Amino acid sequence: IVLILSISFFLTSCSTDDDAIQDPSPNGIETSEQLSEYLENLVNTKGIPGVSVNVSLGHTIAFHQSFGYANLENEIPYTNQTVNNMASVSKTFVGAATAKAIEQGLFTLETNINDVLPIPVSNPKKPTGAIKIKHLITHTSGIIDVPTTYIASNYFILPGEDLTTNMGSILVNELGIQQMEQVDLDAYLFEIFDEEGDLYNQDNYLDVMPGNTWAYSNDATSLLGYIIEYTSGQSFDDYVANYILNPLQMTNSTFDIETVDFQNMATSYYDINSSFPRYGNHGYVEGGLYSNSDDMSNYLLDMMKGVRGEGSVLFSQDYYDLLFQEQLEAGIVPSGFAENHGLFWYMKNGNLVHGGNSLGVSTHIQLKQDGSSGFYIISNMDGTFTGNESKWEEVKTLISEVLEDKIEFFKGDSA
Repeated sequence: IVLILSISFFLTSCSTDDDAIQDPSPNGIETSEQLSEYLENLVNTKGIPGVSVNVSLGHTIAFHQSFGYANLENEIPYTNQTVNNMASVSKTFVGAATAKAIEQGLFTLETNINDVLPIPVSNPKKPTGAIKIKHLITHTSGIIDVPTTYIASNYFILPGEDLTTNMGSILVNELGIQQMEQVDLDAYLFEIFDEEGDLYNQDNYLDVMPGNTWAYSNDATSLLGYIIEYTSGQSFDDYVANYILNPLQMTNSTFDIETVDFQNMATSYYDINSSFPRYGNHGYVEGGLYSNSDDMSNYLLDMMKGVRGEGSVLFSQDYYDLLFQEQLEAGIVPSGFAENHGLFWYMKNGNLVHGGNSLGVSTHIQLKQDGSSGFYIISNMDGTFTGNESKWEEVKTLISEVLEDKIEFFKGDSA
């Protein structure tokens, strides 16, 4: 889901010379080398700062390359080791953490959230409706994001970052984002969900009973992360590190912004001329995983194994099955978005999919529902501001379609 930020006066002042370069064509691609050339050309013609692409088949990585720059100003190449925020692809890790918590007996999908929270949380418009874990993880809780609260109060700019740049000024002066230290997850969520909280707002809720209406919610996702934190007695970032990242040997990945390897992190770009200051999210559960392409390759292979019925690293196969099991009745998820939902993973056209966009970050991961193949795309390209969302959608579509169309030569290369 993209967060659309309309800053028209700035958008019209920035331009590139993309149109002067002929668009590359996917026609005739028959080898990995030709695919690399095609992707390199896309970077040059579509204003992509940097991107990493991985295609995996069965137990094998078939294609794994990065293109462009992690930092354009200093001409630092984007590599498979470049750290990038994963935006809402992070939610798939919340799904895995939820499956683990259920395996451990901390709660079930049917658990009323008020049975596992220190303060009551209910929809003031439907106070008799019991919000359950399964509602949080399928975006059917009736909890939604209030855009002004989500942007201005969830995002924060890291101390020491330059606020005098174009993007720094816009984030502070136009969007109201503050430069500050990260607030603890429980304190942040208290302000949103407790009736005495400074951010409490009935606009955070739809006038619907839980389970009946699909509405994407970052706040609901962060609340689920806090439930895992509260019931496990560990911070959410520690829980994910202990039970998801470490078993998968994702040694360069973290939800803890204080441990991010900023020396190897990609700069986030509005476009090739303007970068964002480094930032974080107080409700970091919903989009705060930092990782690199090497680590994500381990994750993709494990998810594919789990779909095929070969999972064992994170939890028993029953809980991999739960992760990818359809959770909703037909027709609840909007038809233009997806067909159904697993634990955050959603089903579309025979694939299990999740995407992500944040300021200067765009990500996408998908795998076949039979687990035979999968791929992901990670980029330091913006897909949130008005105009940029369509650019990212074009790039994502161009890459995705060529990967899906040329899967046969990957099979030959990996045989």
